[in-house]
Amino acid sequence: MGQQPIRFTDGAAYERGMGAWSQLVGEVFLDWLAPQPGLRWIDVGCGNGAFTELIVQRRAPLETHGIDPSEAQIAFARTRPGARNAAFGIGDAMALPFDAGQFDVAVMALVLFFVPEPAKGVAEMTRVVAPKGMIAAYVWDVFGEGIPTSPIQAELLEFGIQPTHPPSADASRMEVLQSLWADAGLQAVETRIITVHRSFPNFDAFWHATTSIPTIGPDILAMAPPDAEKLAARLRTRLPADATGRITYSARAHAIKGRMPD
Repeated sequence: MGQQPIRFTDGAAYERGMGAWSQLVGEVFLDWLAPQPGLRWIDVGCGNGAFTELIVQRRAPLETHGIDPSEAQIAFARTRPGARNAAFGIGDAMALPFDAGQFDVAVMALVLFFVPEPAKGVAEMTRVVAPKGMIAAYVWDVFGEGIPTSPIQAELLEFGIQPTHPPSADASRMEVLQSLWADAGLQAVETRIITVHRSFPNFDAFWHATTSIPTIGPDILAMAPPDAEKLAARLRTRLPADATGRITYSARAHAIKGRMPD
């Protein structure tokens, strides 16, 4: 099966499938960045605003801008009560519509491996951040089976369905992230691994969330009903429920941060 373009066109579906995972990692990520309040932030590739909302709620920014190429995702982001103080707009990570040095912090949350040319994305973040400002990102550990869809992808292989990786998946490798930050001239570069756990009240909730993820949902929904039933049975074995029916499993992300020169 050839890989199809990954399109994020449904903010509510993304919230069910990946938005919750993003916020779990995002909380740890923000604590690790430890930025002071009152800063000017840009969230590049903000999607439906899941991480942008965390910035507004947890870091008391002076201003926050979220940029994403998907009109549907931006429309959903604008409905978030917790992000009402953020400004959302359509934009390209490789050509940000902002002046040089306009922000104190630029972040990408689960985005860099979707940017066609990751080095250009990092270069744009450095362009719009002021001296001494911070450039940071986190991405799923795709090749270390850290992405939330890894358990499902492993089972889909049994049906001849190959994983759909982000187009710039190599940018998820820690050594590639370090090279990108070094090549951009960033200083005081640090990395860390972030592991989070998510619980679903029952298998149906897990299944509903999983089929909402654009990188995997279309493959599942296209399966013949008997195969879909077999897949569900295999996943019940791989991800057993506890005594209350709850399903819990983990995902892992690679995070990086660095500072602009003086």
